[in-house]
Amino acid sequence: MSYLPVPLVPYAARVRRLPTSLGPVRLIGVDGHAGSGKSTFASRLAAALGGAPVLRLDDIASHDALFDWTERLREQVLTPLARGEAAHYETYDWHTRRFDGTRTLPPADVILIEGVGAGRRALRPCLARLLWMEMSHEASWARGRERDGAAQRDFWDGWIPAEREHFDEDPSRPFAEELVRECPEGYEMREGPGGAAQTRHSVTQGEGPPAVC
Repeated sequence: MSYLPVPLVPYAARVRRLPTSLGPVRLIGVDGHAGSGKSTFASRLAAALGGAPVLRLDDIASHDALFDWTERLREQVLTPLARGEAAHYETYDWHTRRFDGTRTLPPADVILIEGVGAGRRALRPCLARLLWMEMSHEASWARGRERDGAAQRDFWDGWIPAEREHFDEDPSRPFAEELVRECPEGYEMREGPGGAAQTRHSVTQGEGPPAVC
């Protein structure tokens, strides 16, 4: 199946019609390799959704826990959202190397969660939809290195093997309902490996998140 150009405003309307997946929230995961364009796409989709909140996993991860952040995300974000409450989570500063702030995430109709690992095994039951940015790891990492410059060279030297290990152990792409590819006109999408057969577990407002979250 080929990619088809997708205007984001009509696509956003489809997203709003999805069943809720975490209490009153439709949680949409945007995953892909570092440098693949997740942040930009999530920002544009959030704008098409009328200003939907975006949770960026760069705020949750840290130098000491590039991927070991699931429990903190569950406690600070997923559990309160599942109860229909605002989440308050600590944010990490990659320059000072410490958690130095707190952000509030309201239980909006749609919330986007973007970052490497947004479609990890522990989060998928909480997602209404998983999107994968379809760009090879070579192209993504090259773009990320160019974007961040020489100052972040050592970080990238450590990040790349960590990302390889993460996706080897806990791949996201096989479970994505849609694959998103950048094009000069915007974005193109096609059905992902997860497709319509991938089942999401709905969580009602009173139940709280499933145990795997």
